[in-house]
Amino acid sequence: MNQLVALTEAERDALAELEKRERHHRRGAVIQRANEPGNDLFILRAGMMMSYVLLDNGSRQILRFHFPGDMVGMPGILYSEAPETLCVLSDCVICPFDRSALAELIEIHPRLAALILVVSQIERVALTDRLAMLGRVSAKSRVGALLLELRDRMRATDKSVTDSFTLGLTQEEIGDATGLTSVHVNRMLRQLEEEGLIERDNGRVTIRNDAALARAANYVNRYEGLDLGWLPDAR
Repeated sequence: MNQLVALTEAERDALAELEKRERHHRRGAVIQRANEPGNDLFILRAGMMMSYVLLDNGSRQILRFHFPGDMVGMPGILYSEAPETLCVLSDCVICPFDRSALAELIEIHPRLAALILVVSQIERVALTDRLAMLGRVSAKSRVGALLLELRDRMRATDKSVTDSFTLGLTQEEIGDATGLTSVHVNRMLRQLEEEGLIERDNGRVTIRNDAALARAANYVNRYEGLDLGWLPDAR
């Protein structure tokens, strides 16, 4: 949230209070399963996670990728059972906290509450973009948009990330996020490479032509162009 506005010392302390406990997990660990009771939310301190649902036919639809600083598991605050599964994509450090701590933060720090609303709406719009793509754009556009989204999210939390980054996803995981088979994902990655839009080398992806890839993918960075002038003052 400090990337969106400059937080006060009291606001930083309130967020730090949510991170008092920490847990370390390895890739593949399931933090929370859909349709099971859960009272914890999580701050992702380090690493990468994903949230997904399993469909009746056994396939998996990845909904979101989560990066350091994200408050993970927020959809679960509405239900007695978790609506989605949370899984670790790289070695992670997460900080669990009880829903009651979120209620207290919202009551004492209304600007932080508003920022939580802002982030949830950014995620909703980004998810809407991907939903529209699943039914309306080419496989190449879907894969290209996902690469740009991952690059931009990594940049937001790690200033050393440029146009070259470690992807950290299997082709199956890319397919589960874009509605494609792993074979189709491989074909689209090769096509993007042949067109000079990206370059791949030993697990790293380099965006070779940012503007052209964004046009081809109909991609919009939803973390830019924000109007936060309406936020309440910090207490």
